[in-house]
Amino acid sequence: MFVFILESACLFVSLFWVGALTTASLALWLLYKIITGFRIWVLGNGDLLSPKLGKWAVVTGATDGIGKSYAEELARRGFSMMLISRSQEKLDDVAKSLECAYNVETKTIAVDYGQIDIYPKIEKGLAGLEIGVLVNNVGISYPYPEFFLHIPDLENFITNMINVNITSVCQLFFHCRAKGVILNISSASGMFPVPLLTIYSSTKAFVDFFSLGLQAEYKCKGIIIQSVLPFFVATKMTRIRKPTLDKPTPERYVAAELTTVGLQDQTNGYFPHAVMGWVTTVLAPIKLVLYLGLRMNKAQRGGYLRRRKLR
Repeated sequence: MFVFILESACLFVSLFWVGALTTASLALWLLYKIITGFRIWVLGNGDLLSPKLGKWAVVTGATDGIGKSYAEELARRGFSMMLISRSQEKLDDVAKSLECAYNVETKTIAVDYGQIDIYPKIEKGLAGLEIGVLVNNVGISYPYPEFFLHIPDLENFITNMINVNITSVCQLFFHCRAKGVILNISSASGMFPVPLLTIYSSTKAFVDFFSLGLQAEYKCKGIIIQSVLPFFVATKMTRIRKPTLDKPTPERYVAAELTTVGLQDQTNGYFPHAVMGWVTTVLAPIKLVLYLGLRMNKAQRGGYLRRRKLR
């Protein structure tokens, strides 16, 4: 009996200490997360992004949406702006707007990122510039969600999306040689497979992996390379007209994202998006994420096809 009581007491003490250590570990983890979150989302990185990094900032896909907002915010911080996009007319409009609003120097390069012979022109345009920030923002998505083999003009669609979403990121890193900060705009769609947007999702996963690998390679050289993975932002590409808390304006998103540079190698860029990213990658099973993604995109596909028949 005495031996039984002694063994029971030892077991109780062991369980007590296991529980105490587990509770303490969870409390320390939670405290660390709170402090880290406060550092990122409240304090931010101060004046890290300034022309001290280099006089020029380069933004691709700079005439609409998130790219245009990056150009405006960086110009506001005093950077001279190199704007790269497809339409010279739109580039001229944005350049003039930045010059008038922020009194900064601007340059433009008009190229179609769906082509692969554009990079000598870009290299020539960037020659001699002291580049402190590069924002690889240019990208394309599907006109509507679709099953892979049903995508119209599939062969050209694949080539074009790879050229715009993947090749441009690799080539600009090579030709730009930014000395300070490189922001590669991926997407939350690159955090997990997205059925009916499979090629887009895969190209954005490449951008994320590419960015994280480069950051490991070049961090020791003082270069910051950040993978940016936004959820929905109210832009022309997403066709969201009315901003909400979880679907911010591009201006609001960019202002929040730039405070994370230097603090996160991989970021959702905006606190509500960070919460959504944590839920979808940590809490939710991948099968549930795939199921919900497929269901949502099937509904969008059906709506698009019905509207097209009514035209």
